[in-house]
Amino acid sequence: MSTRFDDGMTTRRAVLGDAHVDRAEANKSAFDEPFQSMITEGAWGTLWSDDTIPHRERSMLTLALLAATGNFEEIPMHIRATANTGAAPQDVLQAFMHVAVYAGVPKANHAIKLAKQTYAEMGVTL
Repeated sequence: MSTRFDDGMTTRRAVLGDAHVDRAEANKSAFDEPFQSMITEGAWGTLWSDDTIPHRERSMLTLALLAATGNFEEIPMHIRATANTGAAPQDVLQAFMHVAVYAGVPKANHAIKLAKQTYAEMGVTL
């Protein structure tokens, strides 16, 4: 494996947690292994491993982009990751408020609904 893959796996575990990554790795098959490797090297080994901006800000950017583009399925995963990245619920709310202004209120509204549900599951009082 490449250094970028190793760095990506380290960062992925730091952000998403060992339990999440272990589940994903256990569900990996020969079919999707090339995709999983690409994501680990590209998203996690290049982007998330770059220390130009901290993981807290990357969390907020990622959540805002997921909401703005209507990719709601990964929002709960990235809300759970905020426990590791340091993005507080109020930080996330501000990111979603930007989504409301620049990408649309319905997208932000749905993202906030998902965030509230996920934080409740995490035991976070809002």
